[in-house]
Amino acid sequence: MTTRENQKDGPASSNETGTRDPHPYSPAYEIDGFVFVSGALSIDTEGKAVGGREEALDAAMERMTERLATAGGRLEHVVKLTYFVTDVSLREEANRQFERVFSEPRPARTFLEVSRLPYEATVEIDCIAHLRTRNEA
Repeated sequence: MTTRENQKDGPASSNETGTRDPHPYSPAYEIDGFVFVSGALSIDTEGKAVGGREEALDAAMERMTERLATAGGRLEHVVKLTYFVTDVSLREEANRQFERVFSEPRPARTFLEVSRLPYEATVEIDCIAHLRTRNEA
């Protein structure tokens, strides 16, 4: 049996959380070619919520993309994406962003409204990626 210390897989980075405060989780975790990206909030590096509907969506997507990159991933590797929003009326803006950011075949997606997010953010995005795209398989 292998222990975590012996495995080459694991956290892509232990300190790339995107805020000033340390958090007890990995921003991105790679194992067997899959990358699990922790939720990226629509906040700036000081932990302040980004205002504006599209700006908040773009900030969360940018942070998620940065976390994915720490594990060697790119947007074309994303196979599943989840939006968590505090206002379900963001759906149309999220659809436009999704179409703009991802090319065909687009990843699977879930869109959920939640009551609150940390740091008063309005959007959080997480994803699962596989480091081989369909074209590379």
